[in-house]
Amino acid sequence: METYDQKISIKAWAEEDRPREKLSNQGRRSLSDAELIAILIGSGNVNESAVELSKRILYSCDYDLNQLARLGIADLSRFKGIGEAKAITIIAALELGRRRKETVSAQLVQVSTSIDVYQSIASQYKDLNHEEFWILLLNRANKITSRHLVSKGGQAGTIADPKIIFNIALENHAASVILTHNHPSGNLKPSQADLELTRKLKSAGQFLDIPVLDHLIITDHGFLSFADEGLLD
Repeated sequence: METYDQKISIKAWAEEDRPREKLSNQGRRSLSDAELIAILIGSGNVNESAVELSKRILYSCDYDLNQLARLGIADLSRFKGIGEAKAITIIAALELGRRRKETVSAQLVQVSTSIDVYQSIASQYKDLNHEEFWILLLNRANKITSRHLVSKGGQAGTIADPKIIFNIALENHAASVILTHNHPSGNLKPSQADLELTRKLKSAGQFLDIPVLDHLIITDHGFLSFADEGLLD
């Protein structure tokens, strides 16, 4: 008696159901997340098609692309059929997507509220499992002229050197500075070290006539503004 539990490869699918052909014939928006990932990895393993393997990877991340973007090479390589090259391809594609969002508004952004600051820098902290410290430099019209990574560290914290921060500000002729760093833990409460560093940097900025306008702590779910909370006074 004929059985129907034999593995069917993507090549045996109807042409309109194959991810590459589907994209070509129906457009990129017709594809599911799993089908798009399947195109990236090209092939599955002896037991799964590329689409089925992609579905299993997404399932492990609750079908959340943000969670998927947090996975590293070692994490992805744990899936049978995903070697280092395929893992790197997935990571690179997701990073390109993040950078695309970042460059949508390349024109100078004028800052008037902490939300403006958050929206301008949040993408830099997307999908990070470690802490980073970025500064925003502003001109006299309160427009952001550049963003600079000052330091990065582990999950416990990072060290931001005031000399480095204000050297960058002076070299770029900044009129003012906004400080930002992330808390991978998701905790928005500033630590004692955060408070002390902010006071030190504010004092240095006053001496150099490059005022520190704000300091934002950023997590995946929001932010805290020192200025809004009265912590810069």
